Amino acid sequence: MLPREDFIFTIGYDGPVAVLDKQAKRKYGKLSTRELAEKGLFRAAYSSAVYSGDKGELQFIADTYRRLGEHTSAEPAGSAGSAEPSLAEADLTALARLFGVFPVDVKRSISL
Repeated sequence: MLPREDFIFTIGYDGPVAVLDKQAKRKYGKLSTRELAEKGLFRAAYSSAVYSGDKGELQFIADTYRRLGEHTSAEPAGSAGSAEPSLAEADLTALARLFGVFPVDVKRSISL
């Protein structure tokens, strides 16, 4: 499996080789999942949470992303209800599709 920094900045695959965003990896590779999300790097943050397998991190990403959508929505604040659904209620498949992140067993990477 790839190291964490390689996994979170993988932008695609060329056969059995992961293709990495070298500049983003260099600039943001040491940030935590929370720090990535706070900087608005949701795909990298989601990738980090998937890599760690930590349900708390996945919940944080889902909640943060949901709040971002509420602030940009045309609906009045609070109209969607005050209780946020837990990750158990959220569709993890939809998040994986949204960010295009799935665990893949590759051992090599190239940086672009």
